Amino acid sequence: MVVLLSAVCVHAQDVKDTAKSATDTLRPFQKSPKLPAFNIRMMDSVTIFNTYNIPKGKKTLIVFFSPDCKHCQRQVKELTRGMDSISDIQLYMITPVHSMTELREFYAKYHLGDYENIKLVGRDYEFFFGGFYGTRVVPDMVLYDEQKKLIKLFEGNNTVTDVYNAAHGIVTPPAK
Repeated sequence: MVVLLSAVCVHAQDVKDTAKSATDTLRPFQKSPKLPAFNIRMMDSVTIFNTYNIPKGKKTLIVFFSPDCKHCQRQVKELTRGMDSISDIQLYMITPVHSMTELREFYAKYHLGDYENIKLVGRDYEFFFGGFYGTRVVPDMVLYDEQKKLIKLFEGNNTVTDVYNAAHGIVTPPAK
């Protein structure tokens, strides 16, 4: 009886350890699917915007990029090319890059001020995004619903159609 009880206790601990290690492998955004509050330095180099102040009621796409990254440049061209189809989504574009000059040049080059739904372009000066989302590449994008609940993390380049489909709950079959 004692041997059986010991075996059950050991098995129960193994199950508990397995469940804990599975949780430990989750990235922070997977443990907490609400849009986190973090600071972004605006392009004026002074004003700080906190994502807590992103209003509810519209879907939100956070685009994490680097101005000198060719993949990021292609991603921004793709997004701006199809901006009409995602006009119901507010965009917040952030970079970890130190140079505000580079950021301003990127903003001007891609005419980001021309798009009403691009609400902010700024710098993640506390390097929050990469740690919270487990960013391994840029660009990365994170889509949230109207209540600031996670819809999807996009890693690498994606199409406007990918963003539109995710935002509107359209499931597309995988490519063959």
